[in-house]
Amino acid sequence: MRDQTPECRCRCLITDLHSYAPFPFRFLPVMEGKRDKIQSAKEPSQMQYHKPRMRKVRILATLGPASDTPEMIEKLFRAGADAFRVNMSHGEQADKAQLIANIRALEKAYNRPTTILVDLQGPKLRVGTFAGGKVELKTGEPFRLDTNKEAGDQSRVHLPHPEIFAALEIDTRLLLDDGKLVLRVTDISPDHIDTRVEVGGMLSDRKGLNVPDVVVPIAALTDKDRSDLAFALEQGVDWVAMSFVQRPEDVAEGKKLIGGKAALLAKIEKPAAIGRLEEILEIADGVMVARGDLGVELPPEQVPPLQKKIVSTARQMGKPVVVATQMLESMIVSPTPTRAEVSDVATAIYDGADAVMLSAETAAGAWPIEAVSIMDRIAQQVESDPDFFKRIHFTETPADATTADALAEASGRIADTVETSAIVCFTSSGSTARRISRERPAVPVLVLTASRATARRLGLLWGAFAVTTKDIGSFEEMVAKGKRMALRYHLGSAGARLIMMAGVPFGTPGSTNVLHVVRLTGDELKGH
Repeated sequence: MRDQTPECRCRCLITDLHSYAPFPFRFLPVMEGKRDKIQSAKEPSQMQYHKPRMRKVRILATLGPASDTPEMIEKLFRAGADAFRVNMSHGEQADKAQLIANIRALEKAYNRPTTILVDLQGPKLRVGTFAGGKVELKTGEPFRLDTNKEAGDQSRVHLPHPEIFAALEIDTRLLLDDGKLVLRVTDISPDHIDTRVEVGGMLSDRKGLNVPDVVVPIAALTDKDRSDLAFALEQGVDWVAMSFVQRPEDVAEGKKLIGGKAALLAKIEKPAAIGRLEEILEIADGVMVARGDLGVELPPEQVPPLQKKIVSTARQMGKPVVVATQMLESMIVSPTPTRAEVSDVATAIYDGADAVMLSAETAAGAWPIEAVSIMDRIAQQVESDPDFFKRIHFTETPADATTADALAEASGRIADTVETSAIVCFTSSGSTARRISRERPAVPVLVLTASRATARRLGLLWGAFAVTTKDIGSFEEMVAKGKRMALRYHLGSAGARLIMMAGVPFGTPGSTNVLHVVRLTGDELKGH
């Protein structure tokens, strides 16, 4: 079979063969210049195997002052966090290195691949400073943004972004301080922008500036972003999130710099990105619905349909999608969320998002563990709805015209037709797992891979539970190992069916061409 083309090697066999106590968590200090370079793992003979969470949607928790200790990270994990976000907008790289080391210590303690996402700050536009620290802009009054570096007053302020001056047109809207103040451009010259205040209010030093109606000609990555990216790659993180993406070229630049060392998540928070969403998704490894800045630059009523559009487009293209920002915002100060927030989280899950994210709720809030716990409970309740899978399949995800996509679609149909405990897939790059996840099957997806990097990246993938194990070399070994691992992770018992997917030759990325259905006897672990 090895001298045939992958398409000719397609083998689809449908057969019936009769066939959580935690580890103590220890703090690991960061070691300068060191990182985990293990790319494969052997199947240990003695190890505790924890049953995976049956919840399909993943929870991404942001770490910060309220949650950056080893003890708090473990509590967030035990409460339901599947992945952790490290925000580079705040703090120093040395502190982030220790944070990443703490997460990796948790991973080692629980013998479970743990996903780390580093979020780059991006090219944030800000005004300069004021002589008194702040001023009040009154509605209807003129206000100037200029190149003069002197402290501002009620009539003007420095704008340290010369590239903005050439991009604007008369009547362009400018938003200050997350949209609280609105200016309208009345005149432009090489050294100043004259505006009229449409919505006034207090404006203080270095507040943010948004330009919603223009593609701003600024670099996708600042000098700080490039430094933080190099740091993140040295630390061996799994995902890198790019902020304020406007064009596919922005993502391409990020991918080039990353060089395959991590996956790239494009944050959609600029209206300009919406018009080129599919082009961006073609290049990116995943996407985030960043509703904070998106909600600033667009009228609020436009955000919900755009959220659904981004989620459905990402699902159709087989890319993980994260819904983020203000999901349980009130829990920054309150031990319980509002009913509207609960509904917001539930809507994202019904839409089929791969992950839902907590930001300040876990990074700086008073109730970080409770925020993760309630999000976990919301997800479990939604996914137990008898109509959940009907609703989640409102979004059609037609298979591409490839053997691998056809088999992934077939695995979901088989799981719906005959009683099945799990889908077991063998993958080196993670592409087989992503194809299966796109179908949103009702049964768990056990992903077996020899690559620890692949296993970690799959932590943002809907329904996937990744395990690192040594590679397989034959069809018989695939069947035997798949059965053993399903039993070890409590995803089947005697008499249960498993669907297995892999590629021949084994270990060759992108060669998925085998679909096999087996039945467990229950004694496959004897002698192992």
